[in-house]
Amino acid sequence: MTKKTSRYKQKYARGAHAIVAVDVVVFSVINEELHVLLTQTNKPELKGLWAVPGALVAPDESLEEAVERVLTTKTGLKNVLTEQLATFGDPDRDPFGRVVSVAYLALVHADKHVLSTTHEYDAIAWVPVDRLPRMAYDHKKIVRAAAQRLRAKLTYSTIARGILPKEFTLTQMQTVYEHILGHPLDKRNFRKKILALGIIEPTGKYYRQQRARPAALYRFRSTKTEIVDIL
Repeated sequence: MTKKTSRYKQKYARGAHAIVAVDVVVFSVINEELHVLLTQTNKPELKGLWAVPGALVAPDESLEEAVERVLTTKTGLKNVLTEQLATFGDPDRDPFGRVVSVAYLALVHADKHVLSTTHEYDAIAWVPVDRLPRMAYDHKKIVRAAAQRLRAKLTYSTIARGILPKEFTLTQMQTVYEHILGHPLDKRNFRKKILALGIIEPTGKYYRQQRARPAALYRFRSTKTEIVDIL
């Protein structure tokens, strides 16, 4: 080993620099309320506290691969679209060491997924965003940042497609917007704007409920999130 190689290894020795982690904030609308998916840790130092699913990034995987691994193994969620949210790097954010977290945002339709987790956690559950429990690390800060991003993107993109079922009524669509934004929307104006934008199309099917007129079902035209002035 040369002196140069030795100095390099000493400089980048374990613990000398920050470790990278990913944390995934998964949202869904359940019972007319925005929920986030949380796991309850069983680490002695953090016993009983809740956290968003996350893990350290392995040396041989990309950030996106780490996110997919976290979702598959720690939540049971598969084929979930994610987007990078922000980086959280306060020196004391993790009691176990110097860890920088790259957080991601994901939206799912909760009814389509069966949750499961690993022995690292005592529980996994959907929790209302407005009633967060005691949380580990800086995860309450991360959840709030994700909720703020979601509410902002709802007004200028088709991000809601990730949280809506594949086929939905205009009422269901407006309800999702209202529960995420936290305030009512004018029914006539909302429908007029959505239909004029051309981002959704009728399926030719109808949603039928007892004592109510059948409502037309729609779907998003694109499978990708588009930038468009919705609200």
